[in-house]
This record gives sequence, structure tokens and C-alpha cells, in this order.
Amino acid sequence: MTPRHYTSVLDLSRDETQEVLDRAAKLRHDWHTEHKALKRLRGYTLAAIYEKPSLRTRVTFEAGMTQLGGHAIYLGPQDIQLGVRESVADVARNLSRWVQIIAARVFAHSTVTELAAHSSVPVINALSDLEHPCQALADYLTLQERFGRLQGLKLAYVGDGNNVAHSLLLMGALLGIDVAVATPEGYEPRREIIEQAHQRANQIIEQAHNEAVAEANRQKELAQAEIASA
Repeated sequence: MTPRHYTSVLDLSRDETQEVLDRAAKLRHDWHTEHKALKRLRGYTLAAIYEKPSLRTRVTFEAGMTQLGGHAIYLGPQDIQLGVRESVADVARNLSRWVQIIAARVFAHSTVTELAAHSSVPVINALSDLEHPCQALADYLTLQERFGRLQGLKLAYVGDGNNVAHSLLLMGALLGIDVAVATPEGYEPRREIIEQAHQRANQIIEQAHNEAVAEANRQKELAQAEIASA
């Protein structure tokens, strides 16, 4: 059976992405209320490949595996040396024999897709130069928890049109969120990402920063809504 990989936001449909967010919210609620490890990943081992160092990605992946009853193995740049000591394909084939999940934080997006092409277990993109889908999931989960919905929100992104911007654009398009991106000239998101987002949404915006943030949903609006409903 071909495994389901998550190398790109677009590897999941809109309904599947929403299901992941809803399940994550429930798991987090269960963890905080029961204060004990859950059993969903008991017996599962995650091989976490890092070509570049990380604080948040490493801690959250390892903590998540532990809290769900599984185990994570850190494989740093000197442990594997992807494409130097062994080819990417050979690393994928060997890890597939020993673990149940592979996560990879890499420089080139082609590395994570090559891992997926040769792996018989699911491969998760923990960051590449093209996308950061897990970051987008975490960001939209936060918005869903704070606003109680995602459909119809407007998200303003101000900064470099990088991998995070790409994933926010694509996932926003899937989930019915208007995403306005404002970047310095010459640092815009890749054209192919914008086109993919346009194919899935009615409104994806690129404009000056003062226009991008106009009408974006803010925490102040949420506080006012909470006061009004009290």
C-alpha cells in the first residue's frame, strides 16, 4: 500500500485538513485535562531528520510523539549527511524498515519529495525551502481556537514571501480564508504558489502592507465580541 505523505499543504484536501485541525484541538484538550500520555501512537517511532538546527520544530515533534505514547529519534546533520554518506533514496529505504514515520527538516524541497518517493512509511515535511505545512497547521489551529471559526477570516501576512507565506497562502485557500500578503519588492511568494492558491480560492491578495492589513481580523475584535456576548 502506498503511504500518505505530507510534503505539501496540497497533499490533503480541504476536508482532510479541517479534520486534522479538529482532531489536534481534541487531542490537545484531552492532554491538558487528563495530564497523562495518550496511547494513539504507542509502539510508533518517528525518525526526525534535521539538515538544519531547530528549537520549536524539534521540541514540538518530540513532545508530541511522547504525549501520544510514541518515541522520536533525532537524526542531525552529522548523523546522516543526506546525499553524502548515503543517498536520499537509501536513507528512505533503510528508515522505512525500522520506523513508522519520517519527518524531515531540510534545505531543498526536492529532498523531502525524494524521501517520500522511496519511503514505504509516511514522510512529513517539517520544513523545506518551498513549504512549511506543519507551521501553517499550527497557525490556523491557533486562529480556529481564538476566533471559533476559520471560514471568512482575513489573514494579513507582512514579511518575506518565503516557505511560511507559501503554506499560509495554500492552506488559507483550502480553508476559505482570505490571505493578504505584503512583501518587500523582489521578495514576493513564488508565482506558481500564487497560481495554485488562486485555483482554490476566490480571493488571494498581494499588495502594500497598509492595504494588506486593512480589515484583517484582530485580537481586539475578538475581545469586543467576547464582552458583547458576556
